[in-house]
Amino acid sequence: MNSHPAWTLEPAGPEDVEPIADLKAQVMRADLERLGRWDPDRSRRRVRASFSTRHTSVLRVDGAFAGSVTIRPDEHGGRHLEMFYLAPDLQGRGLGTAVLRHLLAEADAAGEQVRLVVLRGSAAQRLYARHGFTVVHQDPIDVSMLREPAGPAVLTLGEHARAQRTGHSCSSWSS
Repeated sequence: MNSHPAWTLEPAGPEDVEPIADLKAQVMRADLERLGRWDPDRSRRRVRASFSTRHTSVLRVDGAFAGSVTIRPDEHGGRHLEMFYLAPDLQGRGLGTAVLRHLLAEADAAGEQVRLVVLRGSAAQRLYARHGFTVVHQDPIDVSMLREPAGPAVLTLGEHARAQRTGHSCSSWSS
């Protein structure tokens, strides 16, 4: 059964870059090792170089840091999703899906496509495929995916009530 705790998304501050870098190392290490690409220093440098307080949000569960996501304007139009990391102890309970649905509903409401890049063979690739992303390019390491905007989402009464109870906030995605 998927059961996820109440969560919020809040704009990231400069103090969040190191916890995000630590979380990336924790959640991506196995896939990067499998692909022969694990380098802890490079991983941390990439987070620092990509980090943006304007486009990054931190996921909080019961007020505690639980993950991150960056949504920035894409060079091809639409949005680019990156640095979507969720603490391992919260994975597999529907929380990542709930956050992703929220992000995609915002993109759909704006009529914008969403692009992303995942590591080949990662569980994240399967998650994104379940949510309408299709592969547009792949190489031995990376898989580029795209999701076209869907029509307006219709929430069931239960989903609407759950969204109101959890008090989602997402002020960091405005362009």
